[in-house]
Amino acid sequence: MSLQLGVRSRPEPASVPRASRGVAGAVVIGGDYRSLGVVRSLGRRGIPVWLLTDDHWLAASSRYVLVRKHLPAGGQLAHLDFLIRLAEESGLGGWTLIPTTDDGAELAARHHGRLSKHFIVGVPAWKALRWAHDKRLTYALAERAGVDYPWTFAPADESELRIARGRFPVIVKPAYKPSYNALTAAKAWRADDEATLLLAYRAACELVPPHAVLVQEFVSGGGEAHYSYAALAVDGAVLAALTAKRVRQWPMSIGRASTYVETVVEPAVKDAAVRLLAAMRFTGLVEIEFKRDVRGSLKLLDINPRVWGWHSIGPRAGVDFPYLLWRVLHGESVEPVCGTPGVRWMRFSTDLPMALLEIVGGRLLVRDYLEAFRGPLELAIFAADDPLPALCELPLIVQQLIRRRGF
Repeated sequence: MSLQLGVRSRPEPASVPRASRGVAGAVVIGGDYRSLGVVRSLGRRGIPVWLLTDDHWLAASSRYVLVRKHLPAGGQLAHLDFLIRLAEESGLGGWTLIPTTDDGAELAARHHGRLSKHFIVGVPAWKALRWAHDKRLTYALAERAGVDYPWTFAPADESELRIARGRFPVIVKPAYKPSYNALTAAKAWRADDEATLLLAYRAACELVPPHAVLVQEFVSGGGEAHYSYAALAVDGAVLAALTAKRVRQWPMSIGRASTYVETVVEPAVKDAAVRLLAAMRFTGLVEIEFKRDVRGSLKLLDINPRVWGWHSIGPRAGVDFPYLLWRVLHGESVEPVCGTPGVRWMRFSTDLPMALLEIVGGRLLVRDYLEAFRGPLELAIFAADDPLPALCELPLIVQQLIRRRGF
């Protein structure tokens, strides 16, 4: 069975850069290792790639980037004007726009109509993406689809925090990410008692709008209990997918990012994710995160409507997500495909510290850590055909830590 997706005819660009003449390329928004995976996926297929970076420059060092530009300051409206002007002045009409950041995905979804006059937009319009953007809507969607999720409430003010009594530990988290700050960077703050919850709630209200502060049951367990369903869907129907387990993440308790992932077979994860995607009628790339609690119940955590950190595991597992998205957006027929289990992905620079902590804590044997390097393994940054990003990674990590800590 094959699926054919019709795409509007692309406008003829008025003045196409010499390097892209004859081949419509891709404009990738973002500069971290997620973007690097997209750049390599398309670049290896001969698709020209322009990269628009934010404060990350890792992907910009890839040999597969044809043109590098920095996004201007000024927020989403400034970025929107920049994109439209770029398309008109550089002859990028009909190129594919692929955002890899939350801000970029929100921008492309909210202004889908305007951007579609210039680009083939790689995320769905806001009508579909909003269900993933705001966790209050995400959990309402889960309720409708019959998918379990952690106990969650949005307090009107701090007097309502008493509702959490008897439910500790809990976490305080934002319903969405209006800006980068201590809370959105951490993803969530844990509270083990009422006093800590009050302090965390007050601090959260200083960083995000109070109505967007959620208090949620803390689902115990580390990365080994954390599963993801990654997919390319068309109008809610899954076309390509794989399921993975976060063997290690940083930090281990509330992971900001995966450090070591393995593809697995988990029918319950697949079943829940497929129901959510159908309810959203989602088109595009998506990662749906779940966690299994101590009672064995699988609970929805997040829906990420863009490429995710470890998506570059795809080609080794038989599912090259960015390239498949490209083909679908360009109206090509794509056969349904499911990823191979037992394939691993590692971001070595962040996984090594986590592995050492697990070894010191007696939760990981040295031989088990070394075993990971013997199986089918995709490294997040290093690639023999594109070595420069691996050389740039450590200095960039140090630079980002210094900037974020204000040194």
